Amino acid sequence: MPSALGYPQGGGQLWLYLNWAMGLRDLGYQVIWLELVWPNYAVEDVRAKFLSLRRQLAQYGFAEHLAIESMNGNRLPKEISRECLTLDDAAEAELLLDLQYKAAPETLRRFRRTVLVDIDPGLLQIWHANGHVKFAPHDVYFSIGETVGQSGAGFPDCGVQWHYTTPPVFLPAWPVVRAADEAAYTTIAHWYYGEMEWNGEIFNNDKRISFLEFLDLPSQTAAKLELAFCVGENSTEPQLWKRNGWRIRNSWDVSSTAADYQRYIRQSRGEFSCAKPSCMRLQNAWISDRTLCYLASGKPAIVQHTGPSRFLPDAQGLFRFRTTAEAAAALAKVQQDYENQCALARAFAEEYFNATKVVQRVLEIALT
Repeated sequence: MPSALGYPQGGGQLWLYLNWAMGLRDLGYQVIWLELVWPNYAVEDVRAKFLSLRRQLAQYGFAEHLAIESMNGNRLPKEISRECLTLDDAAEAELLLDLQYKAAPETLRRFRRTVLVDIDPGLLQIWHANGHVKFAPHDVYFSIGETVGQSGAGFPDCGVQWHYTTPPVFLPAWPVVRAADEAAYTTIAHWYYGEMEWNGEIFNNDKRISFLEFLDLPSQTAAKLELAFCVGENSTEPQLWKRNGWRIRNSWDVSSTAADYQRYIRQSRGEFSCAKPSCMRLQNAWISDRTLCYLASGKPAIVQHTGPSRFLPDAQGLFRFRTTAEAAAALAKVQQDYENQCALARAFAEEYFNATKVVQRVLEIALT
């Protein structure tokens, strides 16, 4: 159960779900793509978003398997539902893989087996504890955060047993692509997330806050650095970063469709990115599904350290930094050893994040 319908400009978000869906299909399963619609929808708006999503899914062979259901279970108007499958069709599936957290208990009970996949480790558990997101009971629970449900975690387990899974990337869809020598290290970021409250403390969880710590990094590296984010037309934010040596792009210009998102990553020399402050605060050992697309494409990734990991390397294809000095050193190492680091990036993606193997492991636990 993805959540792509409500964000038609989110090519990266669509790839998050596509990597799971392609892994399932590669194992021989028929995949039904089920989207939930908020109860207060406008018919014309949902219709336009449905057609946009259907066009994109057609490129990957899922257009005829798109199902839409109202979140409150009410019947959808024919203007929306006439060209898609229904919940009745979806409920014939052997398993519901829920990556949205918002399905009602009545919807989940329609399925033989339900699995919740937590793609916001630490945050989901805090949202649930604070009453902001109350996920309904599922049969099995997975998280992409290594520390979720473990002793010593800085957040609750919500009273359920969490199984760890790496996030997947479907390797055949992300072949190695050689970047031009003058290409930049890039990333695509949601700039603002708002405040978080936990244990009586309120903190700003904007990704912008994390990047600000590295504002002067371009002055300490010969590598070209580019950020793609989206702010209002009258914002002075892009000028701040340009004055400090960053290239700036509008994220909707470079990643509003799945094809645009993939093209942008393929044209990059590698990734440089920071994480939301909550990742460092909670030490959830998070790695972005976006970073996996870079790694699979043979692009080294230099990303902010989000906590101790059992398998994430600090300096082999994937580099994890805490300070500006460490980030600059990582960029220098990649530049000096570029071809080898590209090969290490792809090999790392193949070993740990191969969607077919990841999904198979999830199914072995979920269907037991």
